[in-house]
Amino acid sequence: MREYYTRPCNLYYGNYAKNLVKSKKALPLAGNLNIAFNQLEIFRRKKKGIVQGKVYPVTALNSLPREIKTIVRADLKKITSRRKNICGIDLSNPHIMGVLNVTPDSFSDGGLFFNETKAYDHANLMINSGASIIDVGGESTRPGSKIINDKDEWNRIKNLIIKLKKNFSNIPLSLDTRKSYVMNKGIEFGANIINDVSGLNFDKKSFDIINSKKIPFILHHMQGTPDTMQKNPKYEDALLDIYDFFESKIKFCDKKKFKREHIIIDPGIGFGKNLEHNLRIMSKISTFHSLGCPILIGTSRKRFIEHIVTKFDTPDRTGGTMASVLYGLLQGVQLFRVHNVKEINQGILVFNKILNTN
Repeated sequence: MREYYTRPCNLYYGNYAKNLVKSKKALPLAGNLNIAFNQLEIFRRKKKGIVQGKVYPVTALNSLPREIKTIVRADLKKITSRRKNICGIDLSNPHIMGVLNVTPDSFSDGGLFFNETKAYDHANLMINSGASIIDVGGESTRPGSKIINDKDEWNRIKNLIIKLKKNFSNIPLSLDTRKSYVMNKGIEFGANIINDVSGLNFDKKSFDIINSKKIPFILHHMQGTPDTMQKNPKYEDALLDIYDFFESKIKFCDKKKFKREHIIIDPGIGFGKNLEHNLRIMSKISTFHSLGCPILIGTSRKRFIEHIVTKFDTPDRTGGTMASVLYGLLQGVQLFRVHNVKEINQGILVFNKILNTN
């Protein structure tokens, strides 16, 4: 567990950001010249709780005490370093991961794409609507869901993966599974990325499979399991506790010689978090840039939106999803896992065009 954490803040965009970086008045976020920052918020964790972060100009780092300065400078190197392409995806631009739940019981679209033909058609639609990655899952991990047999999970998605890889060989496929058996079979049939919502905690063989194949994976955070995760989740501080979880897992991967550049982090909005936790994570999500990995968020249709908008809730929660995506975009998040690909892609394209116009 750390004592100090570093968050880039006071962000600028587009040509203005480029000019600030060129004149050395700001630094690029994740190597992206279209997003720059000139301040850092430094959090301090104490034994009896969290002290509110203090904000410093990046030009004032030399005035910090030595023990803090060493940590912040190491963080700053990761914050500013360019994220390398993953599966040919240029992470200097935002990308959409389209959700494809081949299940009868997922929280928002259970049963809609359980049929193989319907699932394939929907994947085709999402790709044509702007999805850079398709995330295929054969087991629901909604709150209260139960575990299914790994063979049954694989049989739900096997033929779909074969068909998608045959007809969309240039589109990376992410495999949403907690089980090493399904991971191994999926990689054998062409899956490009592993997305384990348990953060590699469910099946102890998972990391060995990923490491032996040297395949990129999404390091996702979840407190508890899907059937228990929403029963009074607790944190000392959701943001920093999850940061510690990520840092510990990444250090483990480093020791095993797994390249950090192949790890995508996802704080797991709605997975063992209440509204307060979700808002704390989202509002300070740029803190995770100091881990040096690309960031993915999955806020699409999540219940925290209903908790905010109450009587204005809608079945697809597109408005709430869009708001959270655009906020993430402003904080330098690179990947967005969503259901309504065309609508979210439309919002990102318009927002980016306005943001990057002189």
